[in-house]
Amino acid sequence: MFVRSRTFFYRRLASPLHAARAGVGAIWALALTTAALLLFHPLALLALAPAVLGAGWGAGVGRRLVRTLRTAAIVVMPIVAVNILVSREGLTVFARLGDLGPFGQGDLTVEAAVYGAVIALKVTLLILITTLASLAVDPDELLRGLRRMSFRSALTASLATRMLPLLAADAERLAEAQRTRAVGVPTGPRARVALLGAVVGGSLDRAMDVAATLELRGFAAARPRPRRSQSTRASGALTDFAAGSAGPSRSVRRSWSRHDIAFACSAVAVLALSLLGRFGGGASFDAYPRVHMPVTAATGVVCAGLMAAVLLPFVDRRGIDP
Repeated sequence: MFVRSRTFFYRRLASPLHAARAGVGAIWALALTTAALLLFHPLALLALAPAVLGAGWGAGVGRRLVRTLRTAAIVVMPIVAVNILVSREGLTVFARLGDLGPFGQGDLTVEAAVYGAVIALKVTLLILITTLASLAVDPDELLRGLRRMSFRSALTASLATRMLPLLAADAERLAEAQRTRAVGVPTGPRARVALLGAVVGGSLDRAMDVAATLELRGFAAARPRPRRSQSTRASGALTDFAAGSAGPSRSVRRSWSRHDIAFACSAVAVLALSLLGRFGGGASFDAYPRVHMPVTAATGVVCAGLMAAVLLPFVDRRGIDP
């Protein structure tokens, strides 16, 4: 029986972000993460949220990003509630709960609610950005770049990223088999514990099989290949040319495409705008002791600039559409 996948893993699609090299895509996602962490002005964060969702639609993963919002809603609501109950720094009281014993006077303030909402919005942005990066940035290409620094670490990380989709698929198949049982079907926490035990047991068996396979292939005794000198590389290239080899040499580096340049420029622009908004006064924000959230022309520039910087790289789709 076919089980529809609910997992969020990379799959090659026809989009500018997928066409860009993985290193540039990772830097672009890191720039968005930095902007979400630096900015506190609600308007700037609200401008960044639809920009990230629009980037998801431009990358062909918009529906999965929207599904991520359901998970974010489960996480962010307790953040707002806890901040309202715990924070005592605000001055605008909208409810008094009296003496709460060791927790002090139970005064609920507007400032605590606003600050909790801002933190919840930041957490939502971080969830969306990391989900977009996991869906649109090739992890294998990233690990190939790390292979030059540490072969064993890159191999370990590559195996781990390859195992995660397998574990998710195993969990879906086992859950579907669990639901099709006629009698004795566990429900509630018992069902989840049984499913978790089966997935963990299967993962341990698979790990032993992979370890045995790697040992048989000699990975334990592998040594990094020595670097070739310039003359050796030149002679090898001449040998390939004399032999009539039409394929490109491994030493030939991949040139930067227009999508690489576009997303690199976007990352620089997002970082510059977030620094301008946080430290240049373009998007200043203070929640305590009273909410101070000025809306100026600079705030509009920061918000519009963030949306444009995030979305403009997806406009150029030449050579992308199948």
